[in-house]
Amino acid sequence: MKFSKLAAVAGIVAAGLLSIPAQADDHDYFKDKTITFIVGFGAGGGYDAYSRMLAPHFEKELGAQVLVVNQPGAGGMSALNRMYIAKPDQLQMMLVNGTGAGLQQLTELKGVRFDLTKMHVLGIVDHSRWIWLAKTSSVINTPQDAIKSDKLISWGGSGKISGISDGAAMTCHALGLKCKIVAGYKGSRAAALAVAQGEMDALYVSETSAYKYVQAKNAKAIATVNRERSILFPNLPTVFETVKLNKEQEWWLDYRATLEGLGRILVVPPEMPKEAVEKLRAATHKILSNPDIVAEADKKKRYIKYIPADTAVGMVKKVLQSVNDKQKAEIKKVVLGG
Repeated sequence: MKFSKLAAVAGIVAAGLLSIPAQADDHDYFKDKTITFIVGFGAGGGYDAYSRMLAPHFEKELGAQVLVVNQPGAGGMSALNRMYIAKPDQLQMMLVNGTGAGLQQLTELKGVRFDLTKMHVLGIVDHSRWIWLAKTSSVINTPQDAIKSDKLISWGGSGKISGISDGAAMTCHALGLKCKIVAGYKGSRAAALAVAQGEMDALYVSETSAYKYVQAKNAKAIATVNRERSILFPNLPTVFETVKLNKEQEWWLDYRATLEGLGRILVVPPEMPKEAVEKLRAATHKILSNPDIVAEADKKKRYIKYIPADTAVGMVKKVLQSVNDKQKAEIKKVVLGG
């Protein structure tokens, strides 16, 4: 009798469990929906290439249609401003130049209407350590040489907030160098040519670009501006290894390294529904952690150095919320001048 009652109860429970709708997977949630993958730069550039490389993987993982749309303007600021105010039903994602966007916000650049700390971060796709290069004929071979020299060092730049310009400015300030940033070049390639031709003394550039310029013998590497050595320049000492730094100098260089660590950061609008954000984060993690996808990207020279969402969010907060008013004013002065 007891066994019969237990069996009946078990049957009722089982029936109840069967009647509960199955949890919708990512394909169910995004089925028949379109996600706009925004590129804040023109077609053919690095951000465009990365976005178009990743879009098919998100389509496969989510079951949605992913459209890559180029919206160039103001170094990515225009597209980021528009995406920031997107409505909840607008499914958008954007691979952002985290270093540039972080500095644009921190220095309160005219036209900035976004707040990276309020956007939902899916993760960092790629990031780079940056390298100090010099013309091959330069007498400067180490950071110590530059510190001891009383000569003005001219750096090739491209706009005050462009990576190569603001990176050079912050490095010069941290090390107390006599520098002049010439921000008239159209990107690092043009600035590198100026270094190769002897028009400029130095260039501050990402490790992947630096590797190409050094391999072509258009410049020589002076140091990695980071605590860790570059994978592409394993024998090149870091600034921390070659210079005895005080606490303030360490702060500037560490802050710059964290800023550069934001790299190509993948974000979605603040108003996107929580469920959509969680599913996109899960899909991002699965895609960027897939060895086959990473290997495929390597072959295309579009390297993936994935940093998960939680860590990336902490980095954004450190860049934008850890600085006090005095430090913020100093960064603004160093980067923008005046």
